[in-house]
Amino acid sequence: MLPNKGARCEFARTPRKDSEGLSESPDLEFEYSDTDKWAAELSELYSYTEGPEFALNRKCFEEEFRAHVSDKKWTDLDAAQHRAHAMRLLDGLEVIAREKRLKAARAILYMAQGSFADCSSEAEVQYWMRYNIFLLLDVGTFPALVELLNMEIDNSAACSSAVRKPAISLADSTDLRVLLNTMYLMVETIQQDDPADKPEWKIMKETFRAELGSPLFNNEPISVMLFGMVTKFCSGHAPHFPMKKVLLLLWKSILFTLGGFEQLQIIKVHKREELGLPPLPEDSIRVIRSMRAASPPASASDLIEQQQKRARREHKALIKQDNLDAFNEKDPYKADDSREDEDDNDDNDNSLEPETFPLERDEVMPPPIPHPPSERVSFPKGLPWAPKVREKDIENFLESSRSKFIGYTLGSDTDTVVGLPRPIHESIKTLKQHKYISIAELQMAKEEEYQKTPLSVGEEEVEMCATELLYQGILPSLPQYMIALLKILLAAAPTSKAKTDSINILADVLPEEMPTTVLQSMKLGVDVNRHKEIIVKAISAILLLLLKHFKLNHIYQFEYMAQHLVFANCIPLILKFFNQNIMSYITAKNSISVLDFPYCVVHELPELTAESLEAGDNTQFCWRNLFSCINLLRILNKLTKWKHSRTMMLVVFKSAPILKRALKVKQAMMQLYVLKLLKVQTKYLGRQWRKSNMKTMSAIYQKVRHRLNDDWAYGNDLDARPWDFQAEECALRASIERFNSRRYDKSHSNPDFLPVDNCLQSVLGQRVDLPEDFQMNYDLWLEREVFSKPISWEELLQ
Repeated sequence: MLPNKGARCEFARTPRKDSEGLSESPDLEFEYSDTDKWAAELSELYSYTEGPEFALNRKCFEEEFRAHVSDKKWTDLDAAQHRAHAMRLLDGLEVIAREKRLKAARAILYMAQGSFADCSSEAEVQYWMRYNIFLLLDVGTFPALVELLNMEIDNSAACSSAVRKPAISLADSTDLRVLLNTMYLMVETIQQDDPADKPEWKIMKETFRAELGSPLFNNEPISVMLFGMVTKFCSGHAPHFPMKKVLLLLWKSILFTLGGFEQLQIIKVHKREELGLPPLPEDSIRVIRSMRAASPPASASDLIEQQQKRARREHKALIKQDNLDAFNEKDPYKADDSREDEDDNDDNDNSLEPETFPLERDEVMPPPIPHPPSERVSFPKGLPWAPKVREKDIENFLESSRSKFIGYTLGSDTDTVVGLPRPIHESIKTLKQHKYISIAELQMAKEEEYQKTPLSVGEEEVEMCATELLYQGILPSLPQYMIALLKILLAAAPTSKAKTDSINILADVLPEEMPTTVLQSMKLGVDVNRHKEIIVKAISAILLLLLKHFKLNHIYQFEYMAQHLVFANCIPLILKFFNQNIMSYITAKNSISVLDFPYCVVHELPELTAESLEAGDNTQFCWRNLFSCINLLRILNKLTKWKHSRTMMLVVFKSAPILKRALKVKQAMMQLYVLKLLKVQTKYLGRQWRKSNMKTMSAIYQKVRHRLNDDWAYGNDLDARPWDFQAEECALRASIERFNSRRYDKSHSNPDFLPVDNCLQSVLGQRVDLPEDFQMNYDLWLEREVFSKPISWEELLQ
């Protein structure tokens, strides 16, 4: 539920602090989910420059409808008449003439848009959309659309004409847009759960889901075909492809066929049961949803901050030098970078942004004073996550304990505790209580077994689920797909400067005639910004879904994709994305609600003015932008978790100040993923940084899961961990390549393990092609090898 109109005002000023020193600004009422509300997902498919095409689709449908049916409304016909007309339109897609084909495709698109001319409300449009789309699915429209889309992808004339054009506009992608719009509406509508659905619709939905994820279209899943469109666009061979629509359809196809975040949790629980692992300590989705945004516990200095301002000024002259350093919050990695200086100023002066964490340069302690009453100090009620311990952590702890107290080691033995003091026994017991074995660890151990003893382990049984089929489909070109997605993400990021060599992602938003009035320019400006935001949303969701599903299916599938993202500079790209005024991005208002579908086709459009464009609605934040930010932070966490060399990349790219600024967004889930990223690099940022950022450290302690024995806050093992990016990545790459060649590369399998044909008849019956020089000297070979060699037949017979 969105807050009332007054809520947005909280972001128009610096939040006041009450007497307890806590921030008054409210948490953002944002619920993270697989997608936004259905109406929002439908409206984001169309750019505002496509507005006039709604009437064109209606005209194409009505001409056909009046000619063959009657003057009745579509909503007044019975099911048999509906079906007959849908079949007639489907036949129209098979004519040779392009214009007639496009007309039929537009009429089908109008049906998928809910026959809006006969509806009086948005709810009615959505009802008829659902009815019409299941009808279109039933008569076989989707395979026909895929066939037409393939024709358009291979249309070399359109590609070469677009390459030669100096400026590409909406008109260059007309046919593609009509097909992609219809396909998107079908996938997006069918995947929505509706309790009022008929039983046959539910069966159709499951069949469609299975078909979409199977290699039925061109012997590959639909997602692989769309990935091909993305790479063709990025290579510059097809600059007219409407990339936003392709990416949205790709995202929704992956989401529908593989399942969303809750489905992932169900699969994970089921897999752990199958492998005989203990159940998960908690449901992470529920834990995160119940968390509140971080406000560090009020310390004594915070509580009396208001009364002690003058006293502080008088005492500043007496403060020790190292406390002054804390006061100035000098980052050890800041050097003399002008950009970082701007960031500091941003922290000081920007009154438009709320300060989730009270400024950490207020850490200087005032003179000792009596403690305030205890009821005013708030303590955390408990930690949200159960702690976890890896087998490796227990081994390391025992190794160090044995070498310290006894002077010998036992390798990976975690049971023998002879000679160790009593407290060590207690520690080991506690560690084992919280031991967590992940699915990935078992998969890696099993893979090692397959590599070491392929004969005794036998053939691996691979379950052909939708994730496995998709991985097999994208495996040959996965590196190109990752580079292409990141290229588009870079072009859509608000921090990117327009460069001549960067790809043009605005092909499906720019009108044929550029705006001539200020109002048109404002409208186009909003449209372009919204277009870029939707692209970022789709790419971030695609990458996160693929990483999560691959990790669950097989750890090396995940590692293969993750490594290619790292090689394609995904880590600095995400940091570059966050190196902006993140509050402005999250509260951006790049939409014109009266132009959104289905509102714009049901209501009379008011005359647009500059004021109405700027007014917008009174939401606290932009859902899609907050969703994108959380997705990108989750991707960054997935790429760097347990990877020392990649964690060091975060340090080298000076991510700490960038991530700290992202903590200003008062939303629990976003803060959690920022704090996780800060936690892994804390020990490398130096003692001074930790000293100056104690409130951030406190928030990490409260919000992030504890790993027992993890000295993240101290940095004791710095000398023992050299940073060798190349060696770590090469070792990982070797393991991935062994996995891929063993499982998927049947042509290069080891000849020693191939079956041997021992049947004399079949061996002698094989045709053997002899080389030419052998055939020319055949007589010589016979003389030397056969006739001149004596054969003792008696010995052979014995």
